[in-house]
Amino acid sequence: MVKLFPFVEYWWFYLSFIGLVLLLLGLDLGVFHRKAHAVTFRESAIWTAVWIALALLFNLALYRYSLWKFAQDPRLLAIPGFDPSLAAWRVSLEYLTGYVVEKSLSVDNIFVFVLVFSYFGIPAKYQHRVLFYGILGALVFRAIFVVIGAALMQYHWVVLFFGGFLILTGIKIFVAKDKPVEPEKNLLIRLLRRFIPVTHEREGSHFFIRKNGVIFATPLLVCLVFLEATDIIFAVDSVPAIFALTNEPLLVFTSNIFAILGLRSLYFMLAGAVDKFYMLKYGLGVVLVFVGLKMVWLDGLFGGKFPIGISLGIVAAVIAASIVLSLLFPKSEDDNNNEKLIVPVSETTIEVIVHNPKESKPKLQSFLWKTLGIYLLLIGLALIVALAFAAY
Repeated sequence: MVKLFPFVEYWWFYLSFIGLVLLLLGLDLGVFHRKAHAVTFRESAIWTAVWIALALLFNLALYRYSLWKFAQDPRLLAIPGFDPSLAAWRVSLEYLTGYVVEKSLSVDNIFVFVLVFSYFGIPAKYQHRVLFYGILGALVFRAIFVVIGAALMQYHWVVLFFGGFLILTGIKIFVAKDKPVEPEKNLLIRLLRRFIPVTHEREGSHFFIRKNGVIFATPLLVCLVFLEATDIIFAVDSVPAIFALTNEPLLVFTSNIFAILGLRSLYFMLAGAVDKFYMLKYGLGVVLVFVGLKMVWLDGLFGGKFPIGISLGIVAAVIAASIVLSLLFPKSEDDNNNEKLIVPVSETTIEVIVHNPKESKPKLQSFLWKTLGIYLLLIGLALIVALAFAAY
């Protein structure tokens, strides 16, 4: 399949985009969050809206540029039946779909952030600093994953492998039990503590301190390393999922980065309520199964490319349904065997209920509502796919 944005012609676009991202991050930390402080819900909501608006504005600019560029690119115009306007529209939809998928998958990151910050006892005013550098590192690792993915996705067997992997990952979400966060068992943290001494107490906002001529790492750095490690694990799911929606590395990279940039503000806005959207993970499981099926079956069935508009509709419908069902059928919070974490996400602490699968058993009513919700999600997905086949 022809590449709309070959790297040899659009290397300047990548450099310009990276420069824009660095500028936004510099303004974020150097101007708007120069002083360490606890991020309030109002502030995080405003920044969430700003990041989403920037992502959508970039999509609009990308569409307008593609519409102009494709109409005068002799390489593309030489392709029989090539339509610049349709190609530009498909680019816009693929970027938007990738952004929605990555934004939805990032909710899992938020839940991990809540547990990790509570585990290490990181005060609210230092959490933004940790997340800033954590996301800066995530940008680097995502770029590496996109480069590797772009090289591997050229082979059909790799596409089938990642498609099967996403299907199994989606199914695992439904059947696997939640596991507690155990940073002390993380390989990177064990290696860190082997090569550099770690203080037992926080040292303000510092990642390193010097005592008696010896450099020590602080718990803030250990927390940062663990967050980076978990992000790498999440990237193994999210990057192939977006490659299932588009074969353009530029769209994978930009949609992924914009979703990550808004992750910090989304965390501070949802940290206290993340447990309320408990069915979202099942919706994400359906999405992963869908994009896996798209890679191993649906693309071939539709002549090499499943309609991106239908893909966006399926992803948006499943995510929206899981959120609505979570609100319509809230979890029971009177389970005495649930663990309570005190998470400092604003000026006041917020109590988060965390399910302990080893000690508690779900009540029959909660189990039935959960089963009904999953059933409705699967029925909705089946109906949308059936309509797609009918249209085909």
